[in-house]
Amino acid sequence: MIKFFKSVGQEMKLVTWPSFKQNRRDTTTVIISSLLFAIYLGALDWAFNALIQRLV
Repeated sequence: MIKFFKSVGQEMKLVTWPSFKQNRRDTTTVIISSLLFAIYLGALDWAFNALIQRLV
């Protein structure tokens, strides 16, 4: 068990963490993409709902 934690500690020293600027950019990209996808799916849902209402 101790060997495992030592190994984890060594691996964590090798990790390259993103800068604050990179992290903010990536987070903004994910949020904007999610919002655009939600708007797109909402528009499709509205259109299909309107089409079904006209057919029924």
